[in-house]
Formats: sequence, structure tokens, C-alpha cells
Amino acid sequence: MNQKKEQFGGLDKRNAAGASALALLIAGTAVSATPRSNITARSANTEKQMTTQSKFYCNIKALTAEERAHHKQLSEKLMAARKEIVEMEKGYEFQFSPKDVTLAELADWVVNESRCCPFFDFHIDLENEGKLICLRLTGQEGIKQFIRAEFAVQ
Repeated sequence: MNQKKEQFGGLDKRNAAGASALALLIAGTAVSATPRSNITARSANTEKQMTTQSKFYCNIKALTAEERAHHKQLSEKLMAARKEIVEMEKGYEFQFSPKDVTLAELADWVVNESRCCPFFDFHIDLENEGKLICLRLTGQEGIKQFIRAEFAVQ
């Protein structure tokens, strides 16, 4: 009987050691899969958001890696294509030429942005007989400061 207890005890210790080693291996892989610069930038950005506006935060897990890459690419295109930025009472309006940005691209961006940042209110307008596409981002009090920081509005 004591021999069986020792066997089971030995197995438990080996299993616990194996599980610990596996957990360390998995944790090490997860950390190394994310570039250090991204971790640092994300930490700094999260800290900044938490100290200045705790009610506005982005859920980066709302999009898959592929969706996030597509959204980032589309965000960069929209940022570069802005014709004018108009400050409004509860947010900002970004104006685009349909020659530079399609309505479908803007709608695609809004769908994904709303998944990771559901605190925004989104408004898309097609104006001036189709010669101007406008995106208004609005929300609760404090949203303007968040928009200025996230969308490089001066």
C-alpha cells in the first residue's frame, strides 16, 4: 500500500512539474509572439487612457488578427484622405472626397471600429450631390479628448 502511495505521489509530482513547465512554455511563447515595442506602446496608451478617460477604452480582442490588420490599413487610408475636420459640440466630423474614399470603405471601417470601440456614435452622410462623404464621431462627455488623441486631431 505504501508503495502504491509513493508511486502515485511520484506521478503527481511529475505531472505537476510537467504542467508547470508546459505553462511556462506557453506563457513564454505568448509573450514572445507580441513584439516588445507593441507591448510598450499598448501599455503606455492604456495607462494614458486609464488615467485621463477611464470610460473610453478599446477592446482589441473584438477583432481577429486578420481583421485588425485590415482595419489598421483602412484607418491609415482614411487618416491620410481626410479633407477637413470640423469640431462639433459632441465630437468631430471628418470629411472625405468620394474620389479618395468610397462609401463602402467608410462603412467597412465603421463596422469594425464599432466592434472594438462601442462607445462611439457613428454618423455617415453623403452630401453635396454625392461630392462629399462625412463621418461624424460623437459620444458621451469627454469623447472629444479621446478622438483628438486617437485620430490625431489638432
